[in-house]
Amino acid sequence: MRNLLLIVIMSMATFTWTAAQSMSKKYKTFTVSRVLPFSQEKVWAAVADDYGNIANSHPKIIASNYVEGSLKGGEKAQRMCYFNDKKTRLLKEEIVEWKPAEGYFVNRVLKAEKFPVNTDNTRATYMVKALGPNKTEFSMKMEFRTKPAIMGAMAQGQFKKLLNDYMLAVEHHIATGESVTAANFKDVKRQYD
Repeated sequence: MRNLLLIVIMSMATFTWTAAQSMSKKYKTFTVSRVLPFSQEKVWAAVADDYGNIANSHPKIIASNYVEGSLKGGEKAQRMCYFNDKKTRLLKEEIVEWKPAEGYFVNRVLKAEKFPVNTDNTRATYMVKALGPNKTEFSMKMEFRTKPAIMGAMAQGQFKKLLNDYMLAVEHHIATGESVTAANFKDVKRQYD
């Protein structure tokens, strides 16, 4: 009985710790942007409304899906993103702020397997801003802390490249409807360079 009580208390403490994101430690910040030749509505539909299907437009994500009862993008929607076939390298993410009228949402990392990020201090803000009828700026502001923290500078360059590739893949996916994968990304990238 005593062991059962200890397990319950530890589970509650773990839930409380993972349920809140403090962003209390020093973290690195950067923003990447790409102007896409589509309406704000089309870009928002691809990156926000279709939140759980990010694997369709991300060259490094092998598979993705909604979890915890989520069916579409919106506040509290959660997704799993798998970066290898074994599904051992993954991120579990959740939308914690949803402002479609203002063109942005905030996505936090709940769980990171085989990624050097501190989940209590890692989040991304997706921003979609109309510049004209068929011209939209898609930006992402990433705030992150690595584990160990000393890896932050090295990881920042890799994260920037990853997000720039993602933005290019979003453009291709909206234009063609084709899923962008690791297998076809080099060919896709050549079309936009």
